[in-house]
Formats: sequence, structure tokens, C-alpha cells
Amino acid sequence: MTEQFQSSSRSPKKPRLAKLLLALVVVGGLVAGVGYVNRSSIRGFIDSFSEEEFSGEGNGSTEFTVAKGDTGEIVAKHLAEQGVTKDYATTLRHIIASNPTFFPGTYSLPLQISSDKAIELLTNPTNMQTNKVTIPEGWRVQDIIVRLSKVTGISASKFEKEAENLTQFDLPRAAPSLEGYLFPATYSFDKSLNAKSILRIMVNRMKQELERYGVAKKDWHRTLTFASIVQREARLTEDFYKVSRVFRNRLDINMALQSCATASYGVGEFSIIVTNRILNDDNPYNTYKYPGLPLGPIAAPGSLALDATLNPVDGSWLYFVTWNLKSGETIFSNTYAEHQAGIVKWDKWMAENPGWDE
Repeated sequence: MTEQFQSSSRSPKKPRLAKLLLALVVVGGLVAGVGYVNRSSIRGFIDSFSEEEFSGEGNGSTEFTVAKGDTGEIVAKHLAEQGVTKDYATTLRHIIASNPTFFPGTYSLPLQISSDKAIELLTNPTNMQTNKVTIPEGWRVQDIIVRLSKVTGISASKFEKEAENLTQFDLPRAAPSLEGYLFPATYSFDKSLNAKSILRIMVNRMKQELERYGVAKKDWHRTLTFASIVQREARLTEDFYKVSRVFRNRLDINMALQSCATASYGVGEFSIIVTNRILNDDNPYNTYKYPGLPLGPIAAPGSLALDATLNPVDGSWLYFVTWNLKSGETIFSNTYAEHQAGIVKWDKWMAENPGWDE
């Protein structure tokens, strides 16, 4: 009985030991699993003790460019290479942790700053370095290129070379040049942009404006040609719509436009007074000599000129003359006799204001 009792009292120890070992294995597995799942956090915690960072507000500066499509790895690599941050791996860990959105462009960054400070500067688009340029309405391509070159530092010859390759801009076949297709506005061009990219931005901006007004692509060239004449001939805002009506009325009855602006453009001048030499010159922009619209636009029309072209006011005028070049006051007439009276008034004003120019 004693042996039976002793035997039965020892046997339960083995199952309890097995259960204990099994529990330890399970707990160990769970710890390992949690550690695997959170391995990046654990690694980050460990790495935080060995981060390589600059301290302070920085020393000097450098122009740093974020190209379109740059990943966090590329940005971190370039930041370390240019001496903005101290260590690629450290900067990359901060980028991964904050998951920022980088805006393509050129930035002026201090040298020797922390990763967080670099990320803060690169994620603020107001810190982007740009070339700001304003192109007024009514300017010609040649004048636009001069200003673009002066502001961006890109040679005028590079702009001219790109402007000659019309196929890259997807213009209407009738377009003889970029004239009229560069939208006049204020632009902020990233410093990394080249001549081709800048011109394409301006052309695309004009296309957007045409689309905003609902102009079909097949009508782009005619619309811009007409609008460019309105732009160069009109002075006061309300007169844009009247000038548009005058030219529309003339086209409707097959009457020559007789625009001084197109005639002077045809001989490469920008004159408010057309001489017999200009009037008699044989070129496709001489609307005194040839009926209908000229070969193409003569300047860059703005939104007002486009709107006036598409929405002229009602009226039966066939003539107009800006008799006061200082105030822009213009006389609109139905008959040639009325127009002649307006010209007399203009002649008097010119005599009283010698040397007046645009």
C-alpha cells in the first residue's frame, strides 16, 4: 500500500513541469513576435542614443534642389552630401518618422542644421527660391524674352532657340511663331527651370485661359490673332469691347481692318503713327493692304482682350480714334465723316503735346 501511495503521489510532477515549460515557450514566442512587429520602434529607440546631428542655427547656406519624384532616401542622401545635415542614416530615420511631403523646387538652406530643421524648411513652399517676373499685356515675344533673360539669368539666345522649335508647344498649324501664345501674367519660376520649361509654362497658361473661355482648339489661332489686335488698339477697359465690335463689324462686311498696330508690326516697328512707307509695305500683317485678319497675333493678349474679343458690345461703329493718348479717350464713329472729325481732334492734341510717345 505504501509503495502504491508513493508511486501515485510522484506522478503529477511531470505534467506540471511540462505545462510550465510550454508556458515559457509561449511567452517567449509572444515576446519575440511583439519584438518583431515593433522592430523599427525598438531599433529607433536604440539608434536614438547614437544619432549624428548638428546643433545650432547653422553656418552659411547652400541652394538645395528637390527634383520631381525624389524619394525620402534621395533627399536624405543629398542633404548629407551638401553638408546641410550631418548623417544620411540619421536624416533618413527622421524623414521616415515624420513622413513629410516634399515640394519640388530650389531652396536656400543653412549648412550644418538638424534633420528636423531641414525637413521643416523643405516642407514649407514659401521657402522655395524662385525667379519672379511680370509680363505686361500687349508685349511681343522679343520683349518678353529680354525680360525673361534678365530675371532668370538664362541667355536670350537659349530662349530664342527654344521659341523657334514650335512643335514642342503643340500650337495650331497656322501659328507662324510663339507670338501671342505666351500668356501675360506674373510668374514665379523655380530657379532650376530651363528656357524650354519656362516657355512651355507660359504657353500652357495661355491654353488654360482659352479653355476657361470655352474656345475650341480649332479657333485658338483666330481668337488670339483678333485679341492681340484689340489688346494693342484699345486703351480704357470699357473701350476694349467697343474696339472688338468695330473690328467684328468690319470683318462682317469684308471691310479692311486698317489697324495701325498690325501694319507697324509687319515692318518690325511699334509706332502709333503709320507713315506711307508702313501703309504700302507688302507683308501679311498689313491690314490696310490685305482684308481679313493678319497672319497671326501681333502681341500677347490678356484676359480682358480675350473677353472683349469673345463678347463685344452691341454697336454699329466702323471707326475709332484715340484722340487723347494720355487719358486714352477714344472716339467711336459710324461714318467716315464723323471719323475725320475725330482725327482733327487727335491732330490738335498731338500738336499741343509734342514728342508724345507710348
